[in-house]
Amino acid sequence: MAIKQETLQSSPPICPVGETDCPITIEVAALHQKVTDLSNLVRTDPLTNIANYRYFVQALEQEIERTQRSGQPTSLIMLDIDFFKKVNDQWGHEVGNQALIHLSQLLQKTVRKLDIPCRYGGEEFAIILPDTTLAACIPVAERIRQEIEKSPLIVAQEPLHMTVSLGITTYTDKQETTVEELVKQADQYLYQAKETGRNRTCHAELPSIDIVTTEERQALSELFGSGTPKKDRP
Repeated sequence: MAIKQETLQSSPPICPVGETDCPITIEVAALHQKVTDLSNLVRTDPLTNIANYRYFVQALEQEIERTQRSGQPTSLIMLDIDFFKKVNDQWGHEVGNQALIHLSQLLQKTVRKLDIPCRYGGEEFAIILPDTTLAACIPVAERIRQEIEKSPLIVAQEPLHMTVSLGITTYTDKQETTVEELVKQADQYLYQAKETGRNRTCHAELPSIDIVTTEERQALSELFGSGTPKKDRP
């Protein structure tokens, strides 16, 4: 999601003596607007209008703390445009910028409302997925990959097709991992996606789900391995 822009209309200053056109409240409102604008500039990437690297680090730290308190996992997707240098070389840097804007719009359209898409730097993006397991994150990443692949940027009535490579990692309350280490893990899977052909998602193996417990397995073994003759069927 894009960072929400704060508005003065939500909490207008009130004149202490009840004047309608109080010059003090007008000045306070103008100063408040300037502070709001500066705050948004600090947190927002000016090109793509989504969260920038600084906000990304802050948000990921907050989600890690939330995971530690609640026990609910946080997943992270690192995403990189494939062969982006060729886009700049063939189409020019202005079209390259349009491609970054186009991709950020697709991200905002595709991710869930609680997810936090960010521009990590250059042609690399990050998506923070709160309260999301690895198993739940994989289809989100695949939906992003497929949406970008099927949605070219139209430049001078010609389609500019793009693909992306993605790496996923998940933080749980049983880990002692910093923001830097979590990003490094996701980046390693991103590099794996690049090295194995691009336009794909890589991640750790999903943990196997053992439906039958050890106690149940032992009971079944004793039941069927005891040598007791089965009853005749009616």
